[in-house]
Amino acid sequence: MATTRRQFLQGMAVTAGSLFTAGCANALDTGFPKDGWRPAYAELEEAGLLAGRIEQAYARLESCDICPHGCGVNRLRGEKGFCEAGARAVVHSHGPHYGEELPLVGRGGSGTIFFSHCNLRCVFCQNWPIAHLGHGREVDDARLADVMLDLQRRGCQNINVVTPTHFLPNILGAVRIAHQQGLHLPLCYNTGGYDSLDSIRLLDGVVDIYLPDLKFMSPEESARYVIKGRGDYPYTAKAAILEMHRQVGDTVVSGDSIARRGLMIRHLVMPNQVSGTREFVDWMAANLPRDTYVNIMSQYRVEHMAFDYQPIARAITSQEYVEAMEWAMAAGLTNLDTRSLANLEIHRRML
Repeated sequence: MATTRRQFLQGMAVTAGSLFTAGCANALDTGFPKDGWRPAYAELEEAGLLAGRIEQAYARLESCDICPHGCGVNRLRGEKGFCEAGARAVVHSHGPHYGEELPLVGRGGSGTIFFSHCNLRCVFCQNWPIAHLGHGREVDDARLADVMLDLQRRGCQNINVVTPTHFLPNILGAVRIAHQQGLHLPLCYNTGGYDSLDSIRLLDGVVDIYLPDLKFMSPEESARYVIKGRGDYPYTAKAAILEMHRQVGDTVVSGDSIARRGLMIRHLVMPNQVSGTREFVDWMAANLPRDTYVNIMSQYRVEHMAFDYQPIARAITSQEYVEAMEWAMAAGLTNLDTRSLANLEIHRRML
């Protein structure tokens, strides 16, 4: 007998008492920050709107259009589309992460949850066993909520959902369950950028921090390296980023310099300027406040299938990174990631 959406949601919903684990119970002890700040999802839940968002999100799995691929498969019945995700989330690992942007890290680290599968197929993917092959374990929303509470108990600064797009309904469901048990950390949506506007709008009032990539500015290059044969990535990602900024605005930090809300954008410098860094910084300067937090990353590595693509089959040079950062400063971007600035000085010395 086919599973209906309502039956599926009922199966995912477990009473708060049965969800507790001994390791997560301590998450209730800390309460909200003394300055009165609260995460967006707490306000949405109090307004009685979060449950409706969850139902809307799960409804879209019946003919899946969660991401711009719009595969139309019924994931609630086990059908799979481009991303190969089913009805439940698949998690590879979770824990404090100290390599993220400094405003996300603080003393306790960013509480990362690495989801398996992906709605992109980057030929240079550094995490291809997770993103392309789907290595990980399937979890229901209750177990995913336990993971979030465990990260809070361990002292993390936020809940950082990595590669979340295809599991948006599951994340919403888990956040509500976890909040009912005391979750109060900022929710960081760490995405590759290929997100539909309808899905991002479902997250309005839920997500505190958006951390999208803007990987490519050229349709031709994105069709070659990100989603083979499709060049809509730049347009789709830019539209999603503008909606993200409308929702959360510029980065807001606490007294101890920890991000609580706002937009933070990543762009990876690639060999031979294939990612379009100059176009990226010009677009940023023209479309967003110039103090938007930007991380221009230097850590490109030749991974996965990148060896088969001559223009990206090498590391970037110091000259390429210095040039990228100088373009950003010339464009008037004033809130560049501190590690990016440190890398700039290192690469300048290497010239």
